[in-house]
Amino acid sequence: MSTEHLSDVTTGTDTSPEGSDSVEYADSRETTEGRVYTVSGGDWEDLIEDSRHDERMVINMGPQHPSTHGVLRLVLEMEGETVTQLRSVIGYLHTGIEKNCEYRTWTQGVTFVTRMDYLAPLSTEMAYCLGVEKLLGIQAPRRAELLRVMLLEINRIGSHLVYIATGGMELGATTAMTLGFREREEVLHLLEHLTGLRMNHAFIRPGGLAQDMPADYHEVVSQFVKTMDERLPLYDKLFTGQPIWRNRLKGVGYLPVDACLALGVTGPVLRSAGLPWDMRKTEPYSRYEEFEFDIPTSTEADCWARYLLRVEEMHQSLRIIKQCLKKLEPGPVMVEDKKVAWPAQLSIGSDGMGNSLEHVRKIMGQSMESLIHHFKLVTEGFKVPPGQTYTSVESPRGELGVHLVSDGGTRPLRVHVREPSFVNLQSMPAMAEGGLVADVIAAIASIDPVMGGVDR
Repeated sequence: MSTEHLSDVTTGTDTSPEGSDSVEYADSRETTEGRVYTVSGGDWEDLIEDSRHDERMVINMGPQHPSTHGVLRLVLEMEGETVTQLRSVIGYLHTGIEKNCEYRTWTQGVTFVTRMDYLAPLSTEMAYCLGVEKLLGIQAPRRAELLRVMLLEINRIGSHLVYIATGGMELGATTAMTLGFREREEVLHLLEHLTGLRMNHAFIRPGGLAQDMPADYHEVVSQFVKTMDERLPLYDKLFTGQPIWRNRLKGVGYLPVDACLALGVTGPVLRSAGLPWDMRKTEPYSRYEEFEFDIPTSTEADCWARYLLRVEEMHQSLRIIKQCLKKLEPGPVMVEDKKVAWPAQLSIGSDGMGNSLEHVRKIMGQSMESLIHHFKLVTEGFKVPPGQTYTSVESPRGELGVHLVSDGGTRPLRVHVREPSFVNLQSMPAMAEGGLVADVIAAIASIDPVMGGVDR
């Protein structure tokens, strides 16, 4: 095979005849770890130079802009009010979550991945734990699987409410912010009651759940469903039938189904283009195949269709939650295997949350073997057989997949997440170029990206 056009892998420079004369090395310095290069501002300087001699204008939108959904930077090249070129610049919120997981036990990894998509933390927990369970060759008990579904759908409603609240505010509908966050508070209060935390729950664990639901969960969840059934029609009154809102979104951010497939876009954006792809139906997990619900779709492929779909998805989530309450029966919420099942003896006590008194009494005063086992499980974690797996779930933003690799130890060898916000953000240029700068805001809102997932 000819190698004359390959790059020099030691320097990353183009060593072909055409490129060898035009190499400009970045500033560098020698350190104890080797040579470190300093590269900065390349994309900005290039764009400024390109547009210097014509009517084009280059502006920065973000990363501090309130309408870029966090720390997203958009470099816009414009002719008047029309966007001729758009570049998404990411990386302002890097957390190194995937790499950090390699230095923690499999159970501790849950506390990291839950912080990626902080609007739908339970979805990431779910995908991660399903992957670990597949490697272990175990399945969570039926009650745990049904409770997982219930929690995921409650979380989906909360995430879609933030989309309406923030998207409406960015387009000038400030009442959307007031109403959306009012309803989201109901979601967060409920999740706090059920899991102990409003966000970043780390409640879904390999093998099941951290603990069972509180005694009054049925009444509390039923009341939440009743409240949301009463309040969701307000959004149709305030937005769906509102001509200003409709005109602001209709025909904006157009992305047909072939473009979605080419870019790997999933979730409401893909379904708004007519393809009913939803992991809950196409590749069911956690007993989703037992539930009756619809996957709303549209062929409009614009911001208006995405708004309508998300409102309908909230109604479908309430439908699933009602079925969960009917299906739930008493039973364990963690696998029986004691080599995996920590922490399964958690209970709410005088300290807020901790191991049950019976469990503490046994490991501290009755069984030395139980104490040793508990100590090793907490400090070292359980071993996972060698192998690798890819597991995906349907998050509020689309297909969320987790690729796990195990070398047989108590820590992951590799954790990589296919985050839908990261993939869907690729569609920004296709949606925005050729449109008005004001419509860029509507297009971003319709993708609903969470930068914690993009910059994980």
